[in-house]
Amino acid sequence: MQVIGVLTGGGDCPGLNAVIRAVVKRAELEGWQVLGFKNGWKGLIENEKVSLDSRMVSGILPKGGTILGTSRTNVFKDPGNIARVKDTFSKNSLNALVAIGGEDTLGVAAKLHKEGIHVVGVPKTIDNDLNATDYTFGFDTAMNVVMECIDRLHSTAESHNRVIVVEVMGRHAGWITLEAGLAGGADIILIPEFPIDLDEVCGLIKKRHDRGKSFSIIAVAEGAKLASHEFLQGAKLDEFGHVMLGGIGNALAKLIEERTGYETRVTVLGHIQRGGSPTAFDRMLGTRFGVKAVELIKEGKFGHMASLTGNKIISVPLESAVNSLKLVPKEMYEMAKVFFG
Repeated sequence: MQVIGVLTGGGDCPGLNAVIRAVVKRAELEGWQVLGFKNGWKGLIENEKVSLDSRMVSGILPKGGTILGTSRTNVFKDPGNIARVKDTFSKNSLNALVAIGGEDTLGVAAKLHKEGIHVVGVPKTIDNDLNATDYTFGFDTAMNVVMECIDRLHSTAESHNRVIVVEVMGRHAGWITLEAGLAGGADIILIPEFPIDLDEVCGLIKKRHDRGKSFSIIAVAEGAKLASHEFLQGAKLDEFGHVMLGGIGNALAKLIEERTGYETRVTVLGHIQRGGSPTAFDRMLGTRFGVKAVELIKEGKFGHMASLTGNKIISVPLESAVNSLKLVPKEMYEMAKVFFG
């Protein structure tokens, strides 16, 4: 009997449990045993695991987060970890591993594949910035959460004649901010890919006021930059060397109020974007990805990941997903600017 492992790495997001459930259900059809490794790569390094079967995954489909726990552990930060991972494979007679994660988690998976470890990937990130797949699960839920928050902020902004800055997740890519901002009717959208001059931002707000609109909603990604400003708070780094972001919403609100004289408030959505029950789209996408991952193992297509292309789930090399980020194209942002101001 084959034994396969599954883990969830990086930030949590809605739909992770749908993938875990699908992996278990599809593997059982092959008569395979599934081991869930706890807290991402940390569980594989330390051999912390739990046996998974249909009973264990019953009822988890609508639940947010991950029943396996997660972490931002980087296997390659300590050279000895590769030997520990191989030892875990040997001790548990693992034939293969399903790694569910984003750029960092799948980057580790791609490197482990080169070390001879049988691993396949499932793309997960609410940022939707992974290459080689049209969508990642978790994005749709996060986008809808942000859209609903923007909807709610409209009423209080209009009632109090305020400018409200909404800080949204998005380190390098502005997909959530752009799509949720458009869907929610934000008046200005700032994303990492396209810095905007502060004078232009304030000019757009003043133009709205001149034509009788006494409030404005500005959606800004946490990694966005204005032309002459950077909002990277402190120098603390995570396991993968990323600067810990935060603070652009408050800094931007202060600058806008100083330059325009309009009362400005900020709402930082933070981890609320990651939580809660996944949308139907994310449940379905996660389920399809999980089934495909097991089929990749059955076919011996290690070093590949499940990918959504059009409406089909295909396989692509892990390296094609992590060699560069999928950023918002200029033409899409230009379309969004039609609705600014």
